[in-house]
Amino acid sequence: MWEWLIPVLIVVALVVIGGIYLWATYNSLVQLNVRVDEAWSDITVQLKRRADLLPNLIEAVKGYAAHEKAVFENVTRARAETLTAGSPADAGVAEGHMQQALKSLFAVAEAYPQLQASQNFLQLQQSIVDTEDKIQASRRFYNGGVRELNTKIKVFPNNLFARNLGFSEREFFEVVDGAAISEPPRVQF
Repeated sequence: MWEWLIPVLIVVALVVIGGIYLWATYNSLVQLNVRVDEAWSDITVQLKRRADLLPNLIEAVKGYAAHEKAVFENVTRARAETLTAGSPADAGVAEGHMQQALKSLFAVAEAYPQLQASQNFLQLQQSIVDTEDKIQASRRFYNGGVRELNTKIKVFPNNLFARNLGFSEREFFEVVDGAAISEPPRVQF
C-alpha cells in the first residue's frame, strides 16, 4: 500500500536537492557577475583619473619642450583611446598605446633638469605613478573576478545551464602589447 511513497519521496528529494543546487549556483553566479562589474568600474575610474591628470602633465612638459609636438599628440591620442574603450579588449589595446606614450613623455621630461626640479611636475608625476599602481591593482582584482566567474560557468554541471540563465564568460583585461608594460614608465625624483 505504501510502496509508491518511497519512489515519490526519492523523486521529491532529488527535485528539492536539484532546486537548492540551482538556486545556490545562480546566486553565486550573480554575485560573481556583480563583482566583475564592480571591478571593471574601478578600472574605468582609475583610467579616467589618469586621463584627467594627463593634460596638466602635458602642459607642464610643454612649457619646457614645446618642440616635442609628436610626443604630446601621441599622449593626447592615447588618452582619447583610453577614454573611449568600451570593452576589456579595447582597453587592453589602449593601455599598450598609453604606456608607450607615457614612456616617450617621461623620456622628454628627463632631458630638462629644470622641469625635473619643478614642484608641480613632480607632484603630477607622483600622481601618475600612484594612479598606475591603482590601475594595476584594479586590473588584478578584475581579472581574478573574471577567472572565478569563467571557471564557475565552465565547470560541470554548471556549464549545462549557466548560459541558459543568462551568464556568459567575460573577457580578461590584458594589455595587447605586453612589451609596453613589461617595463613601467621610468620616473626619477
